[in-house]
Amino acid sequence: MKILQIYNEQRGRFGGEMSVVDTTMRLLAQNGQEPRLAMKSSRVLEESIVKRMNAFWGGVYNVRSYYEMRSLLKKDKPDVVHVHSVYPMFSPSVLVACRHLRIPAVMTVHNWILTCPTWYHFSEGRACEQCVGGHEYRCVLKNCRSNILESCAYALRSAVARRFRLFHDNLSVLVVMTPFGKEKLLQAGFREEQIAVAPNPVSTQNIGSKNSDGKYVAFAGRVCLEKGINVFLAAAARLPDIPFKVAGDGPALAQMKTLATGNVTFLGRLESDELRSFYEESRALVVPSLCFEQFGMVAADAMAAGVPVIASNLGALPYVVDEGVTGSLFEPRNADDLARRVRHLWEAPQLCKRMGGAGRQKVLREYTETVYFQNLMSIYQTAIQRSRNGRSITPFVYNGKVITPSAYNGKVIAPLAREGKAITSLIQIDNAVARQTDAGNRIASAR
Repeated sequence: MKILQIYNEQRGRFGGEMSVVDTTMRLLAQNGQEPRLAMKSSRVLEESIVKRMNAFWGGVYNVRSYYEMRSLLKKDKPDVVHVHSVYPMFSPSVLVACRHLRIPAVMTVHNWILTCPTWYHFSEGRACEQCVGGHEYRCVLKNCRSNILESCAYALRSAVARRFRLFHDNLSVLVVMTPFGKEKLLQAGFREEQIAVAPNPVSTQNIGSKNSDGKYVAFAGRVCLEKGINVFLAAAARLPDIPFKVAGDGPALAQMKTLATGNVTFLGRLESDELRSFYEESRALVVPSLCFEQFGMVAADAMAAGVPVIASNLGALPYVVDEGVTGSLFEPRNADDLARRVRHLWEAPQLCKRMGGAGRQKVLREYTETVYFQNLMSIYQTAIQRSRNGRSITPFVYNGKVITPSAYNGKVIAPLAREGKAITSLIQIDNAVARQTDAGNRIASAR
């Protein structure tokens, strides 16, 4: 099967989207499929306000991208197109190109772009849903981007996509990571039978059994207000006898360092091997998000390492962290509640080990790369079936291990290959569509 992946890399250096794209490409190639990657990068816009504004307006509907995508689809003839991100360099016009050529398209909803103009559902220090249901103008009234021109551009882009149903009518399947993501799409007018729940893959390689009780309470991720780092630090201030450590970087790092008490250590951004050790040496990981998470990769990665997770009872996190089983859920924004739960686990190392073990078992049961690949193949086949038959797609049912269409009797197209088979690096291919020579625009193939 030929699968074309479409990805618009964002300017921010944070987030797990690119990791999921890389893993998807690797797994498809390892298991006998033919993945391709069409990628553009928003990082070329960083140094130019003019380029950024042009990209914002072009992101509403980019005619050039439409014809580029038509040309690529005619030449490459993929069986299915898997979209990860289209804003701002592609725009939803590429989805229209897929529909016009009768090539089924699926989209992994990595963020909240389909339900919030600014992608985060976060405003004035708390989760926000004021724009859902056709109220994008509130993004302008509240100036959610802290830049009125950007706020207008984001609101217009979202409103046009909703009004002309650019995502609703041009995608066979939308993939979310938890039932919470499905709930948000239903609120935005997407059809239930159009939505699949398929958790992100979590790497379980090179992770052994956790042996130590743990030396500190951990935070890992982007250091910014929406991730609740201020709540984490406030809880640390209430527990001066317990060491806390922060792994990560972000726009609020300098400010948070000035607020931290002496029992908090900032380690900066860690590489994957360092981060793995960081998890394994912790007693518990805290995910104090103030915004809606789509999945919570940090929580799942810590669980894979056998570490219990204390998370905000908000967004998708309650679907990943099971209260009293793999960790604990606290009231969002409540530093006192967080401090109580941290104290409870800190003084019960054996409970931490039991919860950590349960978390690891959940990852091995539900979030492995094998499960993710099976989910993808089921989703792709359903999208192709819908395209061929011209009928609405079969509803998906999430059973905790693998998502399958409730009335689909097909089999995975390719058997699982032996684990560990290497994938060659992405290479640039000669294509008339790829005229741009800058590093931000490339069309690649995994062979």
